[in-house]
Formats: sequence, structure tokens, C-alpha cells
Amino acid sequence: MKPSKRSKPSSSEVADREVKAPARLSPRIRRHLISLLLVAVTLAAFWPVQHHEFIVYDDNDYVTENQQVQEGLTLSNLRWAFTTFRSFNWHPLTWLSHMLDIDLYGLNAGGHHWTNLLFHLLNALLLFEVLRRMTDALWPSAFTAALFAVHPLHVESVAWVAERKDVLSTFFWMLTLWAYLRYAEISGGLQRFSRYLLVLLFFTLGLMAKPMLVTLPFVMLLIDYWPLRRVSSFGFRVSGSKQSV
Repeated sequence: MKPSKRSKPSSSEVADREVKAPARLSPRIRRHLISLLLVAVTLAAFWPVQHHEFIVYDDNDYVTENQQVQEGLTLSNLRWAFTTFRSFNWHPLTWLSHMLDIDLYGLNAGGHHWTNLLFHLLNALLLFEVLRRMTDALWPSAFTAALFAVHPLHVESVAWVAERKDVLSTFFWMLTLWAYLRYAEISGGLQRFSRYLLVLLFFTLGLMAKPMLVTLPFVMLLIDYWPLRRVSSFGFRVSGSKQSV
């Protein structure tokens, strides 16, 4: 007995199957969902910092016993921030951020800790975006950013008010890398020059948050070799990357 031939599905049946088939998420939506997960994970890990108080180790020098900081943002304190070497550092942007916190929260330690947490959260999101743009590897970039967000080494930077300089300088570190990627994507012209100026601006602001950023140009040389591959064993490739953004 010959097997019966299967009838060809009608156009309406095909349409029904297409409707029932799960639609794949677009790359943009996947990126947004990953970013939301990074926000949730970071907040869950560091939520208790809002209940922390100031400590006597450096918080007194940076905030609680610093007369200029406790006066908030004023013209004279702006001049002080750019001329002082208090705490053996020149980081005017860090001083200004503490003054702004005083204007916003007074001596409510929870507010100062929230500012640290906000910068750390932005740093994790920027790291994810920078890695994704450099490597075009979505999930490895997400994993690295998540590890950065919840790694125990960052507890000190987030939960210690005096370490504002760390999270603030990292913020400009990430912005500098982001701007450098955009600069490397094109070749020649006024637009490329304007992007280069943006790199210099973020780098300068980072140095004013913490001198540690003096090492960042060496990092940019490394990413020129990999993953941007603007440098080969035969020298520099001046043309911009063809990677789409």
C-alpha cells in the first residue's frame, strides 16, 4: 500500500506558524536588556552602602573635617581645589565632586555613598559598551562588565567616600576609551580632529580626578594592537576601522 502524499499547507497555515514562531530579539534590544541586568546586579550587590557612615580614615580629611569642602561650591573654593595639594594629591575634580555632594546631601553619609555607587554603575555600563564596540563580542563583553561590577576589589572604591577619586577617574577612563574608539573609526577630516579633541578632554578631566590616568595612553597603544588592529608588526595603519556602530 502506497503511503498517502502529505497535502501542501495552505497560505493561512504558513502564516499561523510564522506568528507562533518566537521572534528573535534584535541586537539593540539584547544590549538594552544586558544593560538593565548590569544595573540590577550592581544595585543588588551594593545596596547596603546607603546605610554606611563616614569613617575616620581619610573621610575626615576629604569631607567631615575639611572646611573648604563643607562650605560647598563657591568661587574661592573652586580656586582652592585647583591650587591645593592636600592629601598629597592634585585632583581638583575630586574636590569639586565632594563639594557638590555637600550642596546636595550635607553631611548625610548615605548620599555621598550613593554618588560613589552611581559612578561605579556608570563605569560598568561604559565598560560593557566599550568592550562590545572593540570586539563585537556581546556575551563575553557582558560577562566581563558583570565581573567588574560585582568584583570584591571594588567594594573599597564604592563603600568608602574618600575613594571618590577612584570611581570618578575610572568614569573618565572609560569615556576616554569610548571617545578613542570613535576617533579610530574614521580617517581624516574635521570630524576626526573633533573626536581627537574629545579624547584629550576626557583624558584631562580624568587626570584632574586622579593622576593614575597617566598610564591610559599606554593602554590605548595596546588596544591599537588588539582588538582594533590599527598597529601591525610592520607599523601603524592610519586608516580608520570599518567597524559599524
